[in-house]
Amino acid sequence: MPQPTRRALLASPALLLPASARAQSFPDRPIRMIVPFPPGGAADFLGRVAADPMAKTLGQPIQIENRTGAGGNIGTALAAQAERDGHSILLNGLPYAVNRFLYPSLPYDPDRDFTPLAMLAVVPNIMVVSNDLPVRSVAEFVALAKGKAAHYASIGNGTSLHLAGAQFALAAGLDMTHVPYRETAAANSDVMSGRVEVMFQTISAAAGLVKGGRMKALAVTSAERVPAFPEVPTLKEAGVDLVSVGWFGLFAPRGVPPDRAAKLEAATVAAVNDPAVNARILETGSLPRPLPGAEFGRFIAEESARMGATIRATGIRAD
Repeated sequence: MPQPTRRALLASPALLLPASARAQSFPDRPIRMIVPFPPGGAADFLGRVAADPMAKTLGQPIQIENRTGAGGNIGTALAAQAERDGHSILLNGLPYAVNRFLYPSLPYDPDRDFTPLAMLAVVPNIMVVSNDLPVRSVAEFVALAKGKAAHYASIGNGTSLHLAGAQFALAAGLDMTHVPYRETAAANSDVMSGRVEVMFQTISAAAGLVKGGRMKALAVTSAERVPAFPEVPTLKEAGVDLVSVGWFGLFAPRGVPPDRAAKLEAATVAAVNDPAVNARILETGSLPRPLPGAEFGRFIAEESARMGATIRATGIRAD
């Protein structure tokens, strides 16, 4: 068997280091965080909020790279093809779990191509209606909707807001028609005017309108009440057995050395547990959820199965 030459060994000094030493030297350059959603949205916000404390822990800057398109598929495919050395990570959310059901095919395999690192936050939705709609509770809305051809708005087919509305209709036994919009402002406007009866909106997009008295909030979709609207009940409290939230977390391309993945996981969990980061997440109506990789992976599997059942039952497809 040929023996490695002295020159070959000298050319690869990392091979001479134990795993612990290699982990200590990682990262040795800036880390790229691929965000497959537009700047200014919830995903981008969470990535930037987490990036600073993560960078301090890891000793290298984290550079946000927004690669949008196809419901998150373009940026996710790019991350799947990245080098498996830990210097490229992916921020993704609900689309990671459901796009396999919404698109005929994907340019990546979420089960094969990635390792969950840690969860960042869940993003509850809020059920809003026009001030002129004669209801003050979810029960009253359900009673009203059962007697008419009701509609619910969202900002596009296959979005978390669309899925929340579809899940609500199934859970409440309602036959409601989905009305997709391309812009949040247009959807909010039609709900406020009463052209569309209801919408499950992100709290950040609805908070100003609700607190300004321009629309009514009937419930939030999380398992617990949210600090931004402590007076608004959950759907479960209101009598509908449903939890439907958006969420975001970090992933590494499958094949990153375990010691490096563990270092990234620890930095992510520490960032979300940072009181300043916690406060900024709560300000947007989201809820911090620093789940480590194994728990995060189980959560994704459960979400995928649950959401997949809704998508199959309703025939939802992406735009």
